[in-house]
Parts: sequence; C-alpha cells; structure tokens
Amino acid sequence: MKLDEFTIGDVFETKSHKLTKEDIVRFAGEFDPQYMHLDEEKANQGRFNGIIASGIHTLAISFKLWVEDGRYGVDVIAGTKMNNIKFIKPVYPDDELHIIVEVIDKKALKNETGLLTVLLSTFNDNEEKVFEGDLTVLIKR
Repeated sequence: MKLDEFTIGDVFETKSHKLTKEDIVRFAGEFDPQYMHLDEEKANQGRFNGIIASGIHTLAISFKLWVEDGRYGVDVIAGTKMNNIKFIKPVYPDDELHIIVEVIDKKALKNETGLLTVLLSTFNDNEEKVFEGDLTVLIKR
C-alpha cells in the first residue's frame, strides 16, 4: 500500500508466531547473551521464574509479523526511526505472539514519498500486551 492508501486510525491484526525455548536461546546466544535468556537454572531463581525472550527478540518478531502482513509491499523504501519502545511483560517459551498495528501519523514529502508512523502493540496468547513501539517508514505516495 502507498502512503495515500493509509488513513490515520486504520487498525490491522497480524498472524501469530509461537516462540520456542530453542528460538529464545538461539537468538540470545547470538544477540543478547544474558543469563535470563540462556541459563535455565539461574533464570529459574530470578524474578521471572524461567527463561524469557530478549526484548530485542520480541521487537524483531513484532517487526517481522508486520512486514509479513504485506501491507507495505514494494512501496516501502526504508525504516527511518523507532520511538517509545516499551518492553511491558516478559515473553516465555511457547508464548504465541500477534500484533495489532494502528496508523498514528502520516506526512507527505517531496518526490512522491511520505512518512508513515504505526504503533505496534504485541500481545501474547492470553491477550496481555508484552511490547509496544512506534515505527516510522519512508514510503511511496
């Protein structure tokens, strides 16, 4: 979709993604090697009572689900910023995540492009919000 096809207030829901313990450990081992993501024994003694996904992993899954929804298609040019990133609740192995996306701002620019900002709200299978953040992209008009 092009910028002009989006309306402020539009809401979209993505498909879901189930996160496994193996996914969490693999991602954390490469990108966020902290004990709460890797060491089950230590994680069981911590405040979350078990291994949890990295917030960066949750953000990446959220972005992936939105992109795979296909609404941007080939009209997106590039991401420009992310703001108001909030890791609200821990994400555990076997949580199934889905995203509610709301168009919160759009601005036409020169050269047949514009900026589109969406609010990504990620929920687990208990409908608890686990992540939230604004994403702005440069997109064709």
